Amino acid sequence: MDITLWSWNVNGLRAVLSKDFISVINTEKPDILGLQETKLQEHQIPEEFTILGGYRDFWSHAHRKGYSGTAVFSAFDPLNAEYGIGKEEFDTEGRIVILEYEKFFLFNVYFPNGQKDEERLDYKLRFYDRMLEVMQAKRATGKMVIVTGDYNTAHHPIDLANPKENEKTSGFLPIERAWLDKISSLGWIDTFRLFHPEPQRYSWWSYRAGARPRNVGWRIDYFWVDAEHQAWVKDADIRDDIMGSDHCPVTLKITLP
Repeated sequence: MDITLWSWNVNGLRAVLSKDFISVINTEKPDILGLQETKLQEHQIPEEFTILGGYRDFWSHAHRKGYSGTAVFSAFDPLNAEYGIGKEEFDTEGRIVILEYEKFFLFNVYFPNGQKDEERLDYKLRFYDRMLEVMQAKRATGKMVIVTGDYNTAHHPIDLANPKENEKTSGFLPIERAWLDKISSLGWIDTFRLFHPEPQRYSWWSYRAGARPRNVGWRIDYFWVDAEHQAWVKDADIRDDIMGSDHCPVTLKITLP
């Protein structure tokens, strides 16, 4: 069975609706679509989503209005849905949807941004550590584990246009990148790099200074999977041809036995 998964930080779901979002999804028809930074509450879910036929929807909303938020649209019924990682300080921001299927778990995550101040950077690092605990626990079940979303960190110099200039910028700090080194050392696989060793492939561009037309970007949106199920991964890509947000969708194709 072949499954296509998409992940997209829409930077405000109501805003992206005016930019052909529904048309793109209905044309491309991913089997599972994970969204980050929806920026709405339950009572604000737009009626337009009734047009997205055939999907079951799962939403995690931040307590704070107009902030964060994640959602998953799935063509398949999951066995179970979770909306947090067991820590109140993280679970009140609407950053996590975890769906369990027969053969795999899907984590759709909007990882924190650490640029505001030292306190927020510490929050991001603690979120990373707790997330890894939960990832490893799901992995121990023997099912495939897929962890997608906006990680808010570029891993290697190849993953951003100006690495030297950003060595002291949150999103490319050594302490943030070390977590990606850690999960890699534990056997988690950055699926995009299985198929695309080339540079200048990014998933986020600042709205400032015409960054996207000049392709001055960062690759901070990922699909990581456990190494035990790497053989199920058939393709991964970045859909930088799709507009509507300062991020573009990233994709994964798997084949379930």
